[in-house]
Amino acid sequence: MPLFRAWGERDGGSGGGSRGGAKARPGRRRMKSMEWMGSCEKMDEDGSVLSLTRLCLLSLADNMREVWVKDYTDNYLDHYFFRYIMGPFNLLPGDLVEELTWLLCSRKQLSRAALHLLLVPQLRGLSLEKCPALVTSALCPHIAARCQGLWSLDLSGAQQLPSKVLSETLCSLPALRSLSLSGTPCDRCVIRTIAHRCLLLRHLDVSRCHLLSPAALLPLAGVASFSSPGCPSTSPFRSASQSSPSCSLPLSSLLALDIGFGEYEGDSVATAAFLLLSLPCLERVAMEGLAQACCLIQHREFDQTEEFTDREGVPRLGEMWGEWRRRHSMGKRERAAADEDEERIFWAEHGSESEEGPSCSQDQAEEKRRRRVLSQSDDECLVLRLKDVKGLTCDSLDSVSHLCPNIYSISVNADDYEDARGRSQGSLLAAGLQTWSGRLRSLSVNYSGPLVDLLPALQVAGSSLLSLIMEGVKTSPHTPLLDVMKTCPRLRELLISAEPPTTPQEEEGEEDQQDDRDLPQLPHLCSLTLKFSYEHSQMKPVMSWMSLRRVLKCLLTGSPSLEKLSLVSLPCPLNGVLQDVLRRVDDPTDSPLPPLGRIRHIDLQRTDVKMTTVKSLMLQSKRLKCVDVSYCWQISQLDWLDCEAFSKVQVVWL
Repeated sequence: MPLFRAWGERDGGSGGGSRGGAKARPGRRRMKSMEWMGSCEKMDEDGSVLSLTRLCLLSLADNMREVWVKDYTDNYLDHYFFRYIMGPFNLLPGDLVEELTWLLCSRKQLSRAALHLLLVPQLRGLSLEKCPALVTSALCPHIAARCQGLWSLDLSGAQQLPSKVLSETLCSLPALRSLSLSGTPCDRCVIRTIAHRCLLLRHLDVSRCHLLSPAALLPLAGVASFSSPGCPSTSPFRSASQSSPSCSLPLSSLLALDIGFGEYEGDSVATAAFLLLSLPCLERVAMEGLAQACCLIQHREFDQTEEFTDREGVPRLGEMWGEWRRRHSMGKRERAAADEDEERIFWAEHGSESEEGPSCSQDQAEEKRRRRVLSQSDDECLVLRLKDVKGLTCDSLDSVSHLCPNIYSISVNADDYEDARGRSQGSLLAAGLQTWSGRLRSLSVNYSGPLVDLLPALQVAGSSLLSLIMEGVKTSPHTPLLDVMKTCPRLRELLISAEPPTTPQEEEGEEDQQDDRDLPQLPHLCSLTLKFSYEHSQMKPVMSWMSLRRVLKCLLTGSPSLEKLSLVSLPCPLNGVLQDVLRRVDDPTDSPLPPLGRIRHIDLQRTDVKMTTVKSLMLQSKRLKCVDVSYCWQISQLDWLDCEAFSKVQVVWL
C-alpha cells in the first residue's frame, strides 16, 4: 500500500512501498483462513446466522495484527508522519471501517498502529471510548488531517489530552454533529472553539469535565463572554438583539453533569436558565441547577441573575425573555395571517354552494374568538422542547411540567424529608408526574427512603414506562416488589440498587406452596438488575429477605425476553431459585418461550450459586457470552478451572 507523507517529515525513506502483507504465501493465507473458520462462532449475538459482511469484518479483525499492522509497525510507525495512507482500508465504505474499529475496540485488539491505518477520509463516526489510552497528543493531528468529514467523535475518558491539542483538533472538524468529551480536560477554550467552528453540532457531552465551570458553557448560546481568562474572544460581543437562536448552535442534546464549580454559588442556576432561553432546539439536557432554573424562568425572577450576567458580559435574562416574546408574537401573527388566508380561500370556494353557510360562518367566528383568547393567554407562556431531562428534584417538577409538557424521560433526585407543608418526597413525586401520566417512557429516581414510598408515583406513571431505575432505596421483608411489577407491565429495563432489610425475616414454610399462576409478569423485560449494598468485611450477605425468592422466581419465569441479568449480593438464597426456573424449561404447561433462553450476560456476584447451576445455565442458554460469579463462596478455584474447560462461555471468578 503506497504511503504518502506530509510535509516536514523526517528523512529516511521515500514512503512509497509497503504492500501490507502482499508477500504472504497463498498457502499460509488459506491455512489462516481455515483456522479462523474453525475457531470463530458462526452465530451473531441475537442467534442469527452471521452475514457475509460480518464474517469478512471478523476475518479482517483477526488478521489485522499479523498482516497490515505488523507491516506498518515494522516499516513506518514512528518513522514518518503520513497525512494520508493509501492501502486496503481506504477502499472500504466508511460505515464498514467504523464497524471494524468498533469490533477491534470491543475485543481489545485496537492498537496505535491499527488505528493509524483505520483513520481514512470516508470515516463518518469514530468512537474511542473503550480505549481512551490511545487518545494522545500524537494521535490527534492524524485525526485532524485525515478525518475532516467526521460527523461523530467520542473521546470520552481521554484524560491525557491537553486542552490546546483538543481545541486544535476540533478546528479541523467543522462537520461534527455529535461530540463526546466526557471525563476529558475540556475547558473554556475548548467550548469557545466548539461554538465558533462546529456550527452543525447537535449533541455535546462534557460531563465529568472538572476544568469546566458552568459559566464556560455560555459561548454555546452564540454570545461571547468578556470574562474569558487565558482564552481571548475571536468574535465581538453580541447584544440581546443579536443573540438570536440563529447565532447559537443547533444543539438538541447537552450533557454537563458533574463539571467544575462556578465562581459563586448561583452560577450553575443562572447558566442553565440562560442556555434554556437561548438554545431553542434543546430536547435532552443534564445540568446542575436545571431544576432551580426552571423555577426561576416560570416565576420570572430574572433579577436574581443580573450580577452573574453583568459579570460574564452577556445579555440579561430579562432581555432574553423579551427577545423570546418578540419572536413568539411574530410567529403568532404569521400563523394568524395564514389562518385568515386559509379561511378566505375556503369560503371563496365553498361558501356559495353550502346550504349551511351561515351556521358554519358562526362556528368559524367562534373558533377565531377562541384562538384569540388562547393567544392572549399564551403571551406569558414559555414552552420548551425538552423531552429527556436529568438532575431534577421533586419540588421542581411543578415548574418543569409547566415549561416542558412533552417530557418522556426524567431523572429525579429525592431526599428523604418532608417539605414545608409536611408532604413527603414520594407524594411530591406522584403529584409532579401527573402531567406526564400515560406518556412517560423512562423514570430514574435516586431516593434514600423506603421503596414503598415510591409506589404512588409508579401508579401514576407506571402504565407507560419502558425503563425504571431506582437507586439508593431502602427495603424490608414487606417491600411490595410484586406491586411494582403490576404497575409497570411494559418494562424493558428494571434496575433497583437498594439497601438490604435491616431486620431478618423468618422463613415461611407455606411460601413455596402458594399459587404462582396469577403473579404479574414482565414479558418484554430485556435487562434486570437487583443490586444490594454490602459491607466489604462480610463474605456473605445476611439472608434477611426470604420472600424475595418468590419475586425472583416470578421475574425469571415471566420474562422470557431477558438478555442481561444482574443479581448482586442478594439477601436471600438464589441457587434454589435458579434450579426451579431451569426445571420449568421442559414443562409443557408453561410458555413456549423458555425462561433464560435468550440470556447473554449474567452477573451473580456474592450469591450462593453453585457451579452445577452455572453449567446448567450454559446448557440452557445458547447465546450466553459471559457469567460473573466473583466472590461466590460456593464456587472454588477448582470448580472454576473445570468450568472453563467445560464451555466456551467466559466465566469470571475471584
